[in-house]
Amino acid sequence: MKRIQVPPEVNEILFGTLDGNLKTIEALFKVRISTDGQTLVVDGDPSNASLVEWLISQIHLMQTKGHKFAKDDVKQSAQLIVQEGAIDLTEYFLKGSVRLSGKRQIIPKSVTQRRYLKAIEQFDIVFGIGPAGTGKTYLAMAEAVSFLMEKKVNRIILARPAVEAGEKLGFLPGDLQEKVNPYLRPLYDALYDMLDVDRIERLLDRGVIEIAPLAFMRGRTLNDSFVILDEAQNTTSEQMKMFLTRLGLGSKAVITGDITQVDLPAGRVSGLI
Repeated sequence: MKRIQVPPEVNEILFGTLDGNLKTIEALFKVRISTDGQTLVVDGDPSNASLVEWLISQIHLMQTKGHKFAKDDVKQSAQLIVQEGAIDLTEYFLKGSVRLSGKRQIIPKSVTQRRYLKAIEQFDIVFGIGPAGTGKTYLAMAEAVSFLMEKKVNRIILARPAVEAGEKLGFLPGDLQEKVNPYLRPLYDALYDMLDVDRIERLLDRGVIEIAPLAFMRGRTLNDSFVILDEAQNTTSEQMKMFLTRLGLGSKAVITGDITQVDLPAGRVSGLI
């Protein structure tokens, strides 16, 4: 049994509506909690009780540093500590959002999204695998734009396999850009959601942002670039190796895909699997 003093200023945040947050903490840490409004009595495994105490101290720390708690922040905080132990939650919540131009800010909505952004910050190559709608490409794009705005990279390169056309685009009408645009449209959509249209057009014209089919990456070495490969489940093993060997000095790559939606011809093995 452990007694934990609760700072008065975090009572409302910690307890939640109808003590909903306390019930969530009980379930996640496998403890029983009783309270008089000022002190928590935590009954359960001593190590879990200590983690509950750490959670409360971290909530208090974030509150004193000005973090505005959203509805699920306490739940996400508890989940992170259950998974990772006594970690510094300010790294996820105070530094975990992606700031773009002006006041535009993209905030991760789940524990997994926060860990994804942190991985992109820490590592040169990150694989984001999951079903559609989980923010794999959007968050990677947000990080890329943020890196460009902060001058951590000199350009953004967005690639996607045009597998529906077998990357043989000669039979499609129009010039090269008109041929490949339908396959690259989702990347443009995410980009236009983050920056002004005029600014995007200028960056595209100057080659600071480049959107191209994966086949056009062959033979290049990409230095000081943030490279995103979208729909990577539709690459072959050879294409994936080709892509990974394009990275040069100061570059970062994020490879996203959904391994349940492979559109390759029968008999071809996905380079993402």
